[in-house]
Amino acid sequence: MLRAAAEARAGARRGRADADLQEALRAAQAGDEAGFTVLYRHLQPRLLRYATALVGADAEDVTAETWLNVAKGVRDFVGDLDGFRGWVSTICRNRAIDVTRRRGRRASEPVDLDALTALPDRQDASDSALGDLATRWAVDRILELPRTEAEAVLLRAVIGLDAVRAGEVLGKRPGTVRVAAHRGLRRLARMLEADGWTAGDQDG
Repeated sequence: MLRAAAEARAGARRGRADADLQEALRAAQAGDEAGFTVLYRHLQPRLLRYATALVGADAEDVTAETWLNVAKGVRDFVGDLDGFRGWVSTICRNRAIDVTRRRGRRASEPVDLDALTALPDRQDASDSALGDLATRWAVDRILELPRTEAEAVLLRAVIGLDAVRAGEVLGKRPGTVRVAAHRGLRRLARMLEADGWTAGDQDG
């Protein structure tokens, strides 16, 4: 009963937060700078984690380019909040692919995980059973996963996309994304067990 009540409260908080973000999206589409700022603060920490998995030390440049594109196109965007998250994630992924092509190789620069995990994440801790993915341990291990699995886990657990939206970003079927995310999470669980890590650990 206590768990059900906690889940209900968490659901209510998510509902209020999403309603506020939906309102911010409408305001940003109407040219309101404050609305755009709310969206940026909500999504940027998660987007930066995703970009880091794709391009390492170039992640900040990639997300900066992403938000420039979003600012130019937000008035013409058609869709709801989930669609917006997917749209922004797609822009970010395309910019990351551009960077990788320019370099002609996969990212090899060291990633500053301390700085990455220190980013503020405004997602309530009760929003997801996967909330511990924001720890240094998890980000470090996610970057060790096969790329498709890493992207699927980040898009679903960090950005917050469902399998359909994540599939649109990756150009894959929702079922394929679900399988990749499931495999990635299973690998993380095995790593967790091997490391003797517990949910209370905050290494950093």
